[in-house]
Amino acid sequence: MLCRLGEADIRRRKLLTSAVYSVAAAGLPLGAEQAIEYQERARAGRRRAGWAEIEAVRDMTSLYTAIDERHGGQHGRSAVVQYLTSDVAALCRAEFASDRDRSAMLSAAAEVAYLCGWKAYDASEHGLAQRYYLQAYSLTREAGDDPHSAFILRILAHNGMDIRRPEHTLALAEAALSRVKGKADPATEAMFAVTRARALAVAGRGREAVAQTKEAQDLVLRGEEAALPRWAALWGSARACVSSHSAKTLKALGDHANAERHYAAAARGRSVAQQRINALTIAAQAEQQAAQGHVEQACHTWGQSLDLLEGVRSARAVDAVSGMRRQVRALSRNGARAVADLDERARSWQLAYA
Repeated sequence: MLCRLGEADIRRRKLLTSAVYSVAAAGLPLGAEQAIEYQERARAGRRRAGWAEIEAVRDMTSLYTAIDERHGGQHGRSAVVQYLTSDVAALCRAEFASDRDRSAMLSAAAEVAYLCGWKAYDASEHGLAQRYYLQAYSLTREAGDDPHSAFILRILAHNGMDIRRPEHTLALAEAALSRVKGKADPATEAMFAVTRARALAVAGRGREAVAQTKEAQDLVLRGEEAALPRWAALWGSARACVSSHSAKTLKALGDHANAERHYAAAARGRSVAQQRINALTIAAQAEQQAAQGHVEQACHTWGQSLDLLEGVRSARAVDAVSGMRRQVRALSRNGARAVADLDERARSWQLAYA
């Protein structure tokens, strides 16, 4: 399935690349795990591999992730998928000296599958992204890597909330948190706790969401960034992650002022190399400023986001700029020069990149 999925992605076969997000599939990891078990492993004629190959896959994943974060998901997408379906898939079928080495290879492969899903998500191909995430989950389960499996459950929860299909998201978030609670360092656990907080907010359980958010913030302050597992550290700071999802939680609860504050903290906490996510975070911060009626401040913040979006190829960026223009038009009755200037800048960006 892993090879077929990647080949369809490379060749842009409509059957899979245009697949819709499935609520039923989102619930598979909560019970029917056997339905997505990894079945690619060959039983004979396997090549030998070891830590050199595992480290090579990890290094390639780090490189591709850095490119993705800086330039957007459409840069290098075919290269990543081709790498997954050729080199990585072959290594998953290889013979290793120990079960420990084989498990490490499968977990490394899951990182690549997840990155392919993330790139599909960044292209607004949500059904395809979901299928990659489920394959990544299956790989972590076969590897026997429970914390990494929990991370993929967490991603599935966020994916559902991001595209407004929250049917299984609270169950996924709670299942993920239960696998790491008390077993991971505080910074890592905080990332799972804030996912549950957001899911509670989306479910309309505001009081519990606020309490869970505070717990996540306390955890991340007690933790050390250096203690993050590789599969979490690939995507940046735990503190920035907790701030970003705290903001999304508070936004869902209608607390625009505190959501703005946490979005600003998330942007400050990330590396400048994380150009796309910083741009999207700053755009979200501007939305919260506009929701409070701070028109000129919001226009200035949106302008900072546009600065960062130069050269970024991402469907999410296109959506963010379209949303920016819709909100700016709604504010135009105030007659502010800043509104007209920002709208023109956003229009020019769309002509260049949309």
